[in-house]
Amino acid sequence: MDEKEKKPHDAAEFSLGSKFRGIGNLFELASKITEQSKDEYSNSGEIEVLGGKGKAVYGFSLKLGLGGKPVVETFGNIRATKTGAAVAEFREPLVDVIDEGNSLLVIAELPGVSREDIFIEVKADILELKAEAKDRKYSKEILLPSPVDADSLKSSYKNGVLEIKLKKRK
Repeated sequence: MDEKEKKPHDAAEFSLGSKFRGIGNLFELASKITEQSKDEYSNSGEIEVLGGKGKAVYGFSLKLGLGGKPVVETFGNIRATKTGAAVAEFREPLVDVIDEGNSLLVIAELPGVSREDIFIEVKADILELKAEAKDRKYSKEILLPSPVDADSLKSSYKNGVLEIKLKKRK
C-alpha cells in the first residue's frame, strides 16, 4: 500500500465530493422523473441504532416544481452535524404546503400517533407541528409563504395524515 492510500481523506474534500455527487444524482433523478412523466419520487429507510434500542429514520421526496425545477424535501431524524450524521430525538415529518389563493393547505405525514398527540401552533407565517406518542416523536417548524390568520385554523387527521387549512391574512 503506498503512502497516498494510507492517509485518511480530508473531511472538507470528502464532504464537497459527496455534495457534488449528490447534486449530480439529484439532476439525474429529476431527468428520469420527467422522462417517465411522473411528478414525484420518494424514498425512505430505517436503521437500528444503539444496539437495537433506537431507530434512525431517513427519507426524501423529490417533486418537480415550476419550470421543471426539482424541489427536495427530507424527512426523518438523521441530522447533519459538523462531526457527521447524528440521530435526533424527534423525527421531521414530510410536509407539503399548497397555496390555494386565499388560503393555505398544509399536509403532514405523522404515522403512529393519535389526534390527541398532535400540537399545532401558528405565529404569523410560521407553523409549528409537534406530536409525541409512545415510540414516535415528530417536530417541525414550517415557514409559510405568507402570514396567516391563526384563528382560521381548521384541521383533520386520518390514517396518519394531518391536513391543516389556514386563511391568508389580508
